[in-house]
Amino acid sequence: MKDGSFLSGLRAGTGVMAAELRPPRAELDSVAGMDAWIDTYHSVRTLTRQDMAVFLTDSAVGTQEENNLRHLVTNLGRDVRRDRVVPFLTTKHSLEFCMSYAEQAWQHGFPALVVLGGDRSIGRPRCVEHAWELRRMIRAREPRLALGGWANPYGDPRRQVEYMADEQFTAEFYLTQIVSHLDQAPVGRFLEEVQRRGLEHIPGVFGVFFYRSANPGTLSALSRFLPVPVEALAAEFARGTTPIDICARTLRAMMDLGVRHFYISNLPLLRAPTTLQAILERVAAPA
Repeated sequence: MKDGSFLSGLRAGTGVMAAELRPPRAELDSVAGMDAWIDTYHSVRTLTRQDMAVFLTDSAVGTQEENNLRHLVTNLGRDVRRDRVVPFLTTKHSLEFCMSYAEQAWQHGFPALVVLGGDRSIGRPRCVEHAWELRRMIRAREPRLALGGWANPYGDPRRQVEYMADEQFTAEFYLTQIVSHLDQAPVGRFLEEVQRRGLEHIPGVFGVFFYRSANPGTLSALSRFLPVPVEALAAEFARGTTPIDICARTLRAMMDLGVRHFYISNLPLLRAPTTLQAILERVAAPA
């Protein structure tokens, strides 16, 4: 994505690397919330200046977060390129809020928006049953906004790709569930199905999780929301493999399968730019 926007990098197929950051929780007091947002702004500015894209989540794993768009517009300033920042919007808000959010995203210079359903089991109910329904309504209201959808390479590949092939999918790109080099065969089958259906023109941004440790309680909790190869991860950490090495191994393995676009989740907020840079240096180093 060198010197380009998030969307131009996807369309050119040259490779996009993004950091997924989580806004501060809504229940933080004013001082703690302000400090957390200052840290967020710092990471967003640094990452975008390093030609990285930034995804900013919305109600991650069902918890209520601060309004990511409002804070971005108010505090980022004009020195941060909006075309490298992609907010998330889930259906776990009122329909009025969602439509207003999409309009404001375009009006304030954000050319792309990821629209997801959100976890059904916790938090607020969805305003529509499926995320594609909200994307269709947003497309009708603000057709210039590029929309991102969702796919799960660990689901049934035919069904997942069928969703993407349906005209109701209403997305120029998609993000995927977290993938891992420790369980890459399903990802290969998903990519084969994408190719079989001739959908390579819809770029996918594949999720990679930055596992910081093999703490059993943490991995068990994460397993509620994403596919975690718990035993294999524990074995890698037991052999002295570092979190940066593990993340880099997943990136290399996915690149070998033909994946070109990634987002990295769970980076430490204060050290997100330096941590991501260290991961990419490890990927580039001789094996």
